Amino acid sequence: MDYKVEDCVKKSIYTDLLSIAKSVPDDGKLKNSTVLITGAGGFIGFYLCASLLLRNDLYSDGIKVIALVRNQKKAEQKYGDLLMRSDIELCVQDVAEKILVSPADYVIHAASQASNIQFETDPVGTFNANVAGTASVLNYAKESKSNATLIVSSLKVYGAIYGVAQKITEDDIGYLDIASYKNCYAMGKRSAETLAASYYREFGLHVKIARPAYIYGAASLDDDRVWAQFIANVVRHEDILLKSDGAALRSFCYVTDTASALLHILLYGEDITPYNISNEQSDVTIRDFAKTACRVFPDRNISLRFANPEHEKEPDRSATPLTTVPEVLDNTRLKQIGWLPKVDLAEGIRRAVAVLEEQ
Repeated sequence: MDYKVEDCVKKSIYTDLLSIAKSVPDDGKLKNSTVLITGAGGFIGFYLCASLLLRNDLYSDGIKVIALVRNQKKAEQKYGDLLMRSDIELCVQDVAEKILVSPADYVIHAASQASNIQFETDPVGTFNANVAGTASVLNYAKESKSNATLIVSSLKVYGAIYGVAQKITEDDIGYLDIASYKNCYAMGKRSAETLAASYYREFGLHVKIARPAYIYGAASLDDDRVWAQFIANVVRHEDILLKSDGAALRSFCYVTDTASALLHILLYGEDITPYNISNEQSDVTIRDFAKTACRVFPDRNISLRFANPEHEKEPDRSATPLTTVPEVLDNTRLKQIGWLPKVDLAEGIRRAVAVLEEQ
């Protein structure tokens, strides 16, 4: 096949794609299948699409990828010569509209706005991609008689959980203010999961649910998410400035580990059984993420600074019954279906910087 993936992407991206492509057991489940991926123009969507194309190069899997995107120009810039391949079809539309492409054996719904700026400026669009978009995807999967549909949800569905626990399991649930537009994303994801369960109950649709932690990697130098700003600081050889004490403890998971987990859940997960995606080697505070970013590149002489000098002191992390449980996800259930994370935080930051600098 002309236009091999290895020849169409930067070396650092190819290394990432190779780890995803090789992470899926070669048991024939994907052989000669068609896979529709929504949000294919986004961060995680691109990695999913390109890694499946790479499987065709490596193993002659015969996978047809339908990449659903909202913006054709941006998708053409992101995919480049990969769109010249015969095994990928670009579908340009709003995911909330009826999907009219040919049937798919597998469906991955990864279309979603995930930026705080979007939550503030376009809460309706954010909610619709997760609710109306999910309905559109599930209707398409039903008409396609798909083998499995994966709904990419979020850790944000848990809301605020109070207590002394140190991790969140799939059985936990917390408080969300349903009357606040600020929860357009979290409530949209909750609704999407309920809609998926309803399609399973009423139509017998095989639907899987993934709840990723904070996905990080080479997103964009302009990304407003805090981890992305840290990585951008490293690329620009700038000190990292924290505007808080950075005490928030979170689960981070590198993009390749997240993508491989999504494929595992799609192929081996139980229907309507949520799976947390996290890497215990990357359960760190915002403060420690920033410290790691500085430490990984000692030759750049990057330092962590604080806007408020009072925040320089290490924060007290002792838990009380009135403390909210940190956004740290228990991944036991996911490991039980054969998935294991491979990229720790330092390596993930190193890879993300390499991709951005090579681009």
